[in-house]
Amino acid sequence: MMINKTRTAMIISIAALLIVTAGCLSESEDADYEETLTQVSTIDAVLNGDYDGMISYNDLEKYGDFGIGTFEGLDGEMVALEGDFFQVRADGIATEVNPDTTTPFAVLTYFEADQRTALETGVNYQNVQATIDNLIPTENIFFAIKINGTFSYMKTRSVPKQTKPYPPLVEVTANQPIFEFTDIEGTLVGFRSPPYVTGINMPGYHLHFITSDRTAGGHVLEFEVANAELLLDHTSEFFMLLPGEGSDFYKLDLSKDKEEELEQAEK
Repeated sequence: MMINKTRTAMIISIAALLIVTAGCLSESEDADYEETLTQVSTIDAVLNGDYDGMISYNDLEKYGDFGIGTFEGLDGEMVALEGDFFQVRADGIATEVNPDTTTPFAVLTYFEADQRTALETGVNYQNVQATIDNLIPTENIFFAIKINGTFSYMKTRSVPKQTKPYPPLVEVTANQPIFEFTDIEGTLVGFRSPPYVTGINMPGYHLHFITSDRTAGGHVLEFEVANAELLLDHTSEFFMLLPGEGSDFYKLDLSKDKEEELEQAEK
């Protein structure tokens, strides 16, 4: 019990610091997000079923040209690449995002590679994670991840749109549609987040996929590389946007440990 209390206090302290920082930055007309990871809401809010959109993609795009997220009502997976935003709905088809569409959760940055390396043929998701772990100089900042190339195997998922009262994410993903591709060309987009963001973001790896012709993709579950290049962008600044007063977010109990549910829902 003492461990849980300590963990909760740590999360609250981190969240409070981030909220204060976000408030200060939002007041600055000269805020520069070029080297910043910007996040909408928290992963635990999504796990609790808070799928109400809080910001439009039209307003969100100023925070980055690269990232991942979802949509109002959990209507599919979002992939942002080179300034273009795509929505992969439950049928696995990717379409361009309507700028007026809102999001309950998204993570964005402006991607500029600090490291790049060729990946060996045959390596899978787990192997690539180990490769990145060996390349990065620290575990304590964020890293944006881009992997361009051809994949002998790709396994993704998306999620169907939900209506209120929203079920928890773990219930939604229990019946998630799965998509499998072979010999497919495309790009993996995502992040490696530090361990201390538990409850705020997803510690470790979170990747989405978009095909080179931008017609399909989803949340990545597994892959095997045929010929691909790994690019990493070191990101040590973090800016957070939280839902406003009167939102369901204000009513959530975010003190509970959701790590096991996150593991089930995302992997």
